[in-house]
Amino acid sequence: MIHVCFCLHDATGRYSKFTGTAMLSLLENSLAPPHSITVHILHDNTLTPDNRDKFSFVAGQYNQRVEFHNVEVLCADRIAEIWRLIPGIKNSWVSIGAFYKFLIPKVLALDIEKCIYLDGDIIVNLDIAELWRVELGEKVLGVIPELSNRSDVKEFFPLVADGLATKEDYFNSGVLLMNLNVLRGEDETIMRGIKFRGENPRQIFWDQTIWNYCFSTRTLKLPVKFDRFVSSAQAEPKPTAERKIYHYVPKPNALQMNMRDPFNRLWIHYFMQTPWFDEMAMARLYAGFEQVHVTLKRSMINISAMMSGKTRAFFDVSRNVESLKKFFLVRNDEQIIRADSEESLKKLLDAMKKSRGKKVFFIMIPFFPFKVLLDAGFKPGVDFVNGMEFLSEAQGVPLNSYPLIKAM
Repeated sequence: MIHVCFCLHDATGRYSKFTGTAMLSLLENSLAPPHSITVHILHDNTLTPDNRDKFSFVAGQYNQRVEFHNVEVLCADRIAEIWRLIPGIKNSWVSIGAFYKFLIPKVLALDIEKCIYLDGDIIVNLDIAELWRVELGEKVLGVIPELSNRSDVKEFFPLVADGLATKEDYFNSGVLLMNLNVLRGEDETIMRGIKFRGENPRQIFWDQTIWNYCFSTRTLKLPVKFDRFVSSAQAEPKPTAERKIYHYVPKPNALQMNMRDPFNRLWIHYFMQTPWFDEMAMARLYAGFEQVHVTLKRSMINISAMMSGKTRAFFDVSRNVESLKKFFLVRNDEQIIRADSEESLKKLLDAMKKSRGKKVFFIMIPFFPFKVLLDAGFKPGVDFVNGMEFLSEAQGVPLNSYPLIKAM
């Protein structure tokens, strides 16, 4: 029997479709005979009866099993301890569900010696038995090193930068082959890792930090085909969806509705086979497009009012100035401040103060710290706008359609 685990916290009821799509892709590509895969879903009270029924329907389609484990009931004390030790979860970009994977050794029956853990933002485009057949021996985990998907591990991950894990050993926690026989004896180790993460908020990668802090030197390194980042695969000269496990991380960039992209087509292909793709999903998608239309019309009116009696000014790096002039049809009498040094922000603030009420400044810098302008008393939509919002795919800024997928 192959055992595969997903962990789910679904505060809005809209995330279950991602886990359900991953689950369907897993079962669709399995060559195993009926009743040889059990999918375990560790969830809390946010799992709705409707979503539970849909998970059961997907398993039934393939004559496989699904078991539900309500960790909010089974592991209430441990979850409370995690909240106490890492209170920052409440305001983070991850949910408490990311920490349910630490409960897998406690929740699964003692006669289950190993399992495969998968994140919800995954498509299993191969036979999962390939991963299941890997022998771990005394290793705690089978993992895919981050180095396999990116080259800036030391710069990107504080645990490596601080010398607490090597760049060669640091691994992604989205796909794990778990040796439950060993992990059941590592409860104190895991709790020390959770405590470490709570005391070191600079370690921003949450549960992944804990896994690496505890076990980075006790893993079996696996081929990247078992956890291929879509963002990395998209950067290949001729990107093609192959027989791999694809990880849509970071979600807002990797999972879109761009059907020219083979990996987005792959996700949509599996999603459309799930019971989450129904008339209500289409209704929510239409409502999303309708909102985009309304927002665009409202923006046109706001821009017209904002520009009344004013001229434009721009803040951009020198290398983009010629493109800026062409796209915005910049006139010779319109000011461009070049963002090429530490003094550039001061020049911008001085220029805005001098021309307050006469100019609207288009800020053309990605991730610009707009709080600086707000703290100086300038108002968005009156004194300045985020000029990046005016750019499109023609200017190299891809459409972010992830919110539409999320809402379906």
